Amino acid sequence: MRRMVHLLSVLTCPNCRYQAVETMPIDACLRVYECKGCGAIIKPREGDCCVFCSYGSEPCPPVQEARHGG
Repeated sequence: MRRMVHLLSVLTCPNCRYQAVETMPIDACLRVYECKGCGAIIKPREGDCCVFCSYGSEPCPPVQEARHGG
């Protein structure tokens, strides 16, 4: 049975802690994000594929699928 992929994630800025609900792309990783609170340019932590995997409440869809055997 396939598990549902979540497309919304709450990104938390590592600089100012501002939180924004964002829709994740289904087939790509978001490598750069501009914080809507402080304007900082956010990039993934080393070893993560995207900002959602580093700072989101949900990892990106490709990682979700991989974790669930998709």
